[in-house]
Amino acid sequence: MSGTARAANDAESFDPITGYRIAHYRAAVPETVPGGTRIDRDKLDALIKAGAVLLDVMPSEGAGADPQTGEWRLSRPHQTIPGATWLPDVGKGRLKDGFENYLKSNVLRLTNGDAAKPVIVFCQSDCWMGWNVVQRLAKLGHTQIYWFPEGTDGWVEWGDRKLVPAVPVPLKGTSAFCREPTKP
Repeated sequence: MSGTARAANDAESFDPITGYRIAHYRAAVPETVPGGTRIDRDKLDALIKAGAVLLDVMPSEGAGADPQTGEWRLSRPHQTIPGATWLPDVGKGRLKDGFENYLKSNVLRLTNGDAAKPVIVFCQSDCWMGWNVVQRLAKLGHTQIYWFPEGTDGWVEWGDRKLVPAVPVPLKGTSAFCREPTKP
């Protein structure tokens, strides 16, 4: 692919208004993220020991959330870093109705409303979902947002680190699930 074609393809991968990545989520990620700080394994360990919130933003695989119950219908299980909360699909560049509130209400709950509480965002290695969420959290006023771009892959590469089964936070009870129907 020529440099011009690659630049055009890269431009099509980002929303021209928000700047979020909207396509080709599994690709090499940049060294920095607006609104957050990229961290390595050592910093990750220190933040976990200090009580930071771990936020897994891996997308769901399956039929999505059940519209009646809010429970996720997954086609395969997901593994995450111990202590993490899994909020599926909040890292997409263009969110479905209610998912911004799903992210906001859950992070508010996890931080006890403290916008200065450290939050670590991750997915898998070379995944842009975390990059998008860091920026969303910054726009919501959070001030200590950390991005671990190696994600679950980097965690297990440590050798002595294991992943644990993840259960996604249901949509039921959040404004993503309980929104009023659209009027014609």
